[in-house]
Amino acid sequence: MKTYHARLLMPFGILGVVTEGEHLTQIDFLPGETPLLQAQTPLAQEVCAQLQAYTADPNFRFDLPLQPLGTPYQNRVWQALLEIPSGQTETYGVLAEQLGSASRAVGQACGANPIPVIIPCHRVLARAGLGGFMNHAAGSPLQIKRWLLEHEHAQFRTAR
Repeated sequence: MKTYHARLLMPFGILGVVTEGEHLTQIDFLPGETPLLQAQTPLAQEVCAQLQAYTADPNFRFDLPLQPLGTPYQNRVWQALLEIPSGQTETYGVLAEQLGSASRAVGQACGANPIPVIIPCHRVLARAGLGGFMNHAAGSPLQIKRWLLEHEHAQFRTAR
């Protein structure tokens, strides 16, 4: 069983926070019946405080030491995601073009994002619609994506 350093109730569900040393390494979306857990470390406490600040203000800028574990390509995609401002969206295709890659590869990297919400993979859309979220094309993950985008009053860009 994974060790969480906090389990936090958010408006869209429960988030499990994992830290290693001085870095945030993972955030998981947990089932609704998962018991909450007060932050167990100072960093987990700061992560929870910043997530709650984001809930209060969609323009809040996270300032956390991140260490997402992934391939060099995934890390390039995740870095590009961090550059998409709150309230804006981008398409998989445009990101792929910027990275010299393919839309499907960008989508797979988004689906593998270990630190969602803070690394804003929810801001990436398909050319003609919402696209996927957390490797799902339907169901509750897309409800979470919609909530996040609505919370940010996202301006949907049209495909270029």
